[in-house]
Amino acid sequence: MGETEGRGQLVAAVDLGGTKILTALVSSRGKVLVKRHHPTMAAEGPPAVVRRILSGINQLLSSRRAASGVSSLSIAAAGAIDMERGVVTKSPSLPGWVDIPLRSIVAEAFQLNTIIVNDANAAALGENYFGAGRGARNLIYITVSTGIGGGIIINGELYLGASGGAGELGHMTIDINGPRCNCGNTGCLEVLASGTAIAKETRRRLGQGEKSSLSDIVGGRVEDVTAEKVALAAQGGDALATAVVARAATYLGAGMVNLVNIFNPEVIVVGGGVAKMGDLLLNPVRQVVQERAFPQLAQTVRILPAQLGDDAGIIGAAVYAFQKTGAMR
Repeated sequence: MGETEGRGQLVAAVDLGGTKILTALVSSRGKVLVKRHHPTMAAEGPPAVVRRILSGINQLLSSRRAASGVSSLSIAAAGAIDMERGVVTKSPSLPGWVDIPLRSIVAEAFQLNTIIVNDANAAALGENYFGAGRGARNLIYITVSTGIGGGIIINGELYLGASGGAGELGHMTIDINGPRCNCGNTGCLEVLASGTAIAKETRRRLGQGEKSSLSDIVGGRVEDVTAEKVALAAQGGDALATAVVARAATYLGAGMVNLVNIFNPEVIVVGGGVAKMGDLLLNPVRQVVQERAFPQLAQTVRILPAQLGDDAGIIGAAVYAFQKTGAMR
């Protein structure tokens, strides 16, 4: 159909995160036809954020592109989702979001079939259908950013688990004696290999007097060190930054060894801000997997950078909706 989609072949998708809300009209071919950004302003609380979500959806449905027909609304939300009830039960990145019935609120406002899914699960679907993992029947998506999350595709289907909570890859235990994680456990992958962990470890080492070009980059303000700045320093050959990235990559690789040995995926797709380091991060990860996973399984898996960037969540949310309505298999 080229640029034009048949009637009802569009989904109004929302990607709700801690800092921004993306809204988009997405076709069944994974094409983003209209996209808008809105600040979340999460500190204002759930009612204010919900109003911004509804406003963003209304703008989409009022656009010229929507005239060809919107079949569903689909929301990818950060945090724990009760899939059956359509409730955001808790979201670390959204203060005050405890048992918020987001699906029913949106469905009542627009009288459209409405679906809600965890954002990392949605991104897994997006990358599986239209990104780096296109065509893979068994895929794991892991996002490495402020935190670590993920999604699991088994035999071409998103695996949700018994209550819809599967895919919390950042909270597998890597070191039982490791540092305390925000989830309350100790030694989680997230507290060892996320962007937050990279920045924290770098600040610790700088505070102990280790020399690094990062001191100049942040003007001596150690508290201004971020994972992005660590990556830039590592790419420039800075020894401390390189060591910190290698440490995080080793932990991330250990987590992937577990995933490879348990799920035997064809592809592991790595997304999120930290993954923008590319091979600086992924080559050490691949090496750990080759050294530690079962040889046959290690030889089968490809570890690839994500391709969809910030659009992974909205495209994946649309894919999930199309699957539910039978428009996509």
